[in-house]
Amino acid sequence: MLVRMETTPKLAPLLIVRDAARAIAFYVQALGAKELRRYLHPTKNTISHADLILGTTTTFSVTEEARAWNSDAPPSLGGSPVVLQLHVAEVDAIFEAMCRAGAEVIFPLQEFAGDRLGRLRDPFGHLWILSQCIEELSDEERGRRRNTFKPVTP
Repeated sequence: MLVRMETTPKLAPLLIVRDAARAIAFYVQALGAKELRRYLHPTKNTISHADLILGTTTTFSVTEEARAWNSDAPPSLGGSPVVLQLHVAEVDAIFEAMCRAGAEVIFPLQEFAGDRLGRLRDPFGHLWILSQCIEELSDEERGRRRNTFKPVTP
């Protein structure tokens, strides 16, 4: 008899990149990620999968691009249609660390509907919004501020 373990649903993005080893090093340096495990492709000597963690609960994975499997990195697609939103306690420090490590600023840190946030593109083409809550707002007030927001662009 098969016993199924109960689990709470968890979403863990799998970032497809070109040069997974370099990407992992970037995420460790820029975000303070820790590598949990790494699997190597037996004949290609590339990383077929690696799991990383931010803090104690936020996990994501990295894999090498494999176009034959429809595992396309953002540059192969002309960009990424997905934006990863990362809420942190020290947004200024992490935003700066990502910039120092080679991320491109899409829009700089600014106040937006109770948050301080900015958008970056990492060196592998993945888009990130880094944010920190700076003011607790009701849903109504958050919506009002979102509708009147005028972004600062670089």
